[in-house]
Amino acid sequence: MTDNEIIEEAVRLADEGVSVTLPVNGNSMLPFIIGGRESVILQKAVAPQVGDIVLAWVEGCRYVVHRIIRIEGERVTLMGDGNLAGTEHCSLSDVRAIATHVVDSKERTHYLYNKWRVRAARIWFRMRPVRRYFLAIYKRIIL
Repeated sequence: MTDNEIIEEAVRLADEGVSVTLPVNGNSMLPFIIGGRESVILQKAVAPQVGDIVLAWVEGCRYVVHRIIRIEGERVTLMGDGNLAGTEHCSLSDVRAIATHVVDSKERTHYLYNKWRVRAARIWFRMRPVRRYFLAIYKRIIL
């Protein structure tokens, strides 16, 4: 099976009400989700909102797990927390699932929308002009 086929099956299960754990790769969601080490638990996308971490089919060509930074009508703008610039776009119908939890390398589950994580994500988003420095330090020390 290809990656897209596996993701489509995960989306199908989430749409049926099953929570699906999906591993993530890459550094685009640092520091909140560590690709290659952590997984996300996905659930059906009922009413996506700004700030939600979602699995979306972007620009008609690939899946990403990124945070919604804007919703204008049916148009959704996404950006990875670890990205310094650049956004992806999709329609609301292309938001296939919402990540509710992250599972770390020790199999511990952490809710993505508790008070401190939401506050930290807002602060992190506002730090875009300088977060390249924090990411560089994080990658060298933590990873």
